[in-house]
Amino acid sequence: MRNLLEKVMHGVFFVCALASILAVALICVFLFANGIPAIREIGVLDFLTGTTWKPGNDVYGILPMIVGSIYITAGAIVIGVPIGLLTAIFMAFYCPKRIYGVLKPCTELLAGIPSIVYGFFGMVVIAPVVLDVAKFCGSKISSGSTILSASILLGIMILPTIIGVSEAALRAVPNAYYEGAVAMGATHERAIFSVMLPAAKSGVLAGIVLGIGRAIGETMAVIMVAGNQPRLTGSLLKGIRTMTANIVIEMGYATGLHREALIATGVVLFVFILLINLTFSVLKRRKDA
Repeated sequence: MRNLLEKVMHGVFFVCALASILAVALICVFLFANGIPAIREIGVLDFLTGTTWKPGNDVYGILPMIVGSIYITAGAIVIGVPIGLLTAIFMAFYCPKRIYGVLKPCTELLAGIPSIVYGFFGMVVIAPVVLDVAKFCGSKISSGSTILSASILLGIMILPTIIGVSEAALRAVPNAYYEGAVAMGATHERAIFSVMLPAAKSGVLAGIVLGIGRAIGETMAVIMVAGNQPRLTGSLLKGIRTMTANIVIEMGYATGLHREALIATGVVLFVFILLINLTFSVLKRRKDA
């Protein structure tokens, strides 16, 4: 009876694993089957390096959206990663228990806030502050919906992911590492940053990659604060459109080649995510080696 139950559970687990693989495979088939023909019809170079997006004229260049996604994601990393990592270190090694009991639920609550609420917060609070500060510094911008506003908002949104995964990785490091470093004369800070943090690098990198994945895939909050202007710009105080925003804004009324071009944009975004995960895997293997 026990052997039969184990075989049944083994079969259930195997089916669940296959279902996960099948779901990923179906997504890949759908995206590439509908997106590749559009890329071929538009032209790979025209689609990826074109700077003009005018569906009414059948002109589909997504370089501004690619650059916009990179800008906003990079800004979120610059803002969110240092704050998230330092917060995780504080919670793992410095935080008193009474404060930890408040801080931990607050960081977890951040992960449960809907994107639309973050978007409202960015539109009502962050964008006006950015506008006021920019004007005070002499800028002549007329709106706070900028790359900087979106980067700040996404930096806040990725905090719970980075904090949660990084803290768990830091706590998983054996305490003997810390004790050994202190026994050899290292200070508390030196033991943490020279021994404990490097030992948890795989988990910390995983948290950062997950945060990057959320930042590059975020849609609704970005639509509300990024300005949604499909153009190339080098200024943080101008609006821009991301790939995800481009798909959501226009998919409702798109038909024909326009719709296929939006799906092709999803293919490019999917490839971006795959490259990020592949880079993480390569870095992890090198560090573990």
